[in-house]
Amino acid sequence: MRQTPAQRHLERKLAVIAVAAAPAGGEPQGTAYELGLVQLAEHRRRLKDIQSIERKIEAKRQFLPEYDAWIDSTLEAGSGGQDVIFTTVLVWHIDAGNYARALQMAPYAIAHGLQMPDQYDRSLGTVLIDEFGGAALSGKMTLEEARDMLPQVLACTDALDAPDQARAKLHKALGYAFIGRKASGDVDYDAMPLPAVAAGLNNLQRALNLYDQVGVKKDIERLERRLRNSSNAAPPAP
Repeated sequence: MRQTPAQRHLERKLAVIAVAAAPAGGEPQGTAYELGLVQLAEHRRRLKDIQSIERKIEAKRQFLPEYDAWIDSTLEAGSGGQDVIFTTVLVWHIDAGNYARALQMAPYAIAHGLQMPDQYDRSLGTVLIDEFGGAALSGKMTLEEARDMLPQVLACTDALDAPDQARAKLHKALGYAFIGRKASGDVDYDAMPLPAVAAGLNNLQRALNLYDQVGVKKDIERLERRLRNSSNAAPPAP
């Protein structure tokens, strides 16, 4: 149901009051949070009734605007309360391909040590590393999005504990983004600019160091060969 400007203003005002009053580490209180939990429970119920993953994602895209007032208020005035609405919606934004919005939310969740809801069996850091890396490798992100966003994910999760395999996948995804390798098809290593070679190689080597079954050995060999050939072809210094 479309809200009037006055209703949206009231909703945002109540949300700001609720998130600002939440004790650090405690759960937000107040009418806005209680209504948000009721809405979240209804949306979860509706998602549970959908079998198709594709249709679940489309349903999340339809639900997400209804949480904007709460998310914006939390980012503006939140004190770090353990907020199941915020963390659930963060994951839904990733699922829906709203990567920029998820990255807007992630630093707040990390800074305040928010815990993932009970239905998730991974930590916040692992979710971010795993989902962003997987989205890039599967082609759900453009190469430009991956080059822009994956370094942000690496930076904000650097101090968080996560499985080496997940972090290796993220470095692999970033390495592939730098060298322009898409989910399907190969790349012309011989025509690749040297800065891209160096950046890609650095990330793929890091991925291999973290997990030797990450599947980048052939790419590393080709990139190293490209660097050697470039060095051999360079004219002697005067």
